[in-house]
Amino acid sequence: MEASRPAEPDDVPRVAELARALRAELRTMRGGAVWAEREALAEPLDDAYAALLDRDDACVVVGTIDDVVVGFAAVVVDVLHDGARLGIVTDLFVEEGARSIGVGEAMVERVVAFCAEAGCVGVDALALPGARAAKNFFEESGFTARALVMHRPAG
Repeated sequence: MEASRPAEPDDVPRVAELARALRAELRTMRGGAVWAEREALAEPLDDAYAALLDRDDACVVVGTIDDVVVGFAAVVVDVLHDGARLGIVTDLFVEEGARSIGVGEAMVERVVAFCAEAGCVGVDALALPGARAAKNFFEESGFTARALVMHRPAG
């Protein structure tokens, strides 16, 4: 059965492994190379995700099928200029063979609940252009587009 739970320190190596798979998948998409160097956490990923686990303003969850970790999500709380708090989903990934069965939904529910408890006014998540499945997933989870980032190579 699919479920989600807060990540624990013993989950960090698996989360880092899944984060590398996420980067490999997104790097090939339009906008993915810049995302990997700008928005994605940098190596060493084991240290980066372990540090998130220690933060009060962040939440890392794992998605499971029959207690086997097949996905992860991370969210951090950003304080806006007016003092309001905004949740930023930094990562959401489910292994390809475990998609479309509810693991992602279970993780999103958990990170949105964390943001609500943290007093956030909303939650942002990024989907790359052309990542139709990700866009559809977020829309089905109640997200709507708030901004579009336009990019042009300088050279």
